[in-house]
Amino acid sequence: MNWFWLSVLALLCWSGSDLFSKIGCRDADDKTSHLKMVVAVGVVMGLHAAVEVFAQGAEINFSIIMTYLPVSLLYILSMAIGYFGLRYIELSVSSPICNSSGALVAILTLVTAGLGSINGWQLGATALVCLGVIGLGVVEMHEDDEARAARQSISNYKYAKSLLALLIPVAYCILDAAGTFADSLVLETLDEDSANVAYELTFLAAGVVCFIVLLVRKERFLPKREVPKYIGAVCETAGQLAYIYALADSEHVAMSAPIISAYCAASVLWSRLFLKEKLSWKHYLMIGIAVVGIVILGLFDELG
Repeated sequence: MNWFWLSVLALLCWSGSDLFSKIGCRDADDKTSHLKMVVAVGVVMGLHAAVEVFAQGAEINFSIIMTYLPVSLLYILSMAIGYFGLRYIELSVSSPICNSSGALVAILTLVTAGLGSINGWQLGATALVCLGVIGLGVVEMHEDDEARAARQSISNYKYAKSLLALLIPVAYCILDAAGTFADSLVLETLDEDSANVAYELTFLAAGVVCFIVLLVRKERFLPKREVPKYIGAVCETAGQLAYIYALADSEHVAMSAPIISAYCAASVLWSRLFLKEKLSWKHYLMIGIAVVGIVILGLFDELG
């Protein structure tokens, strides 16, 4: 499979992960859906880690796991928080905010390394992402309650105006950015395949812990609600694989990176088509601004 189809596959899988994770976590009466989602992702990633180690010979040991542990925990915590927030806000709003972490990484780089490693395009893209995300929050919080109710009437899920609902994807964004920034430092001393296996095994351990908590709480696992979670988990893992192999073709990174970085735009499309989420034109304008910035950042991140 060439770089183009791998890039499209990564886009479809990661946006599919957003969609199915939303379906699996959106029911307000299931207060532990985010923990069950962590279990699902842990199971799938654990299985993939086994394939990496036993079939493809990836090196892994306790020292590697502990070295990568801080990065793993940042990623896992961000994802768990993101799953938790899916009960309180539309995927159309949360996905662009969550995927703005690249802008925060650029800001962290500016703070620690100065302007030397950041070009004008990246600065402009960072400004666009910040403008889009802040604008999205302003539009969301100032929307008239009657207008909100009217546009949500198509969907069976209603979301009240809430600062907490906006802060949850922002928290995901911050933690994911911190994980990405730490990742860039740790990977200077670790092999990427070993680091990925360490991350997947740590996610498996987190899934086991969450499963034990759910058993103690005597939570029920209903197949109708659990299946979307596992589909989302498979999409997440498959997207990561497609992403790695697409970017391995270094000659076409300038074309593959923007395609993959646009997956949150696909998430917005799926939420409109399959979840019947409807936003105002102001929402879509702010999302469009943020997506343009995310795509530009994704392009320069992979070229760098």
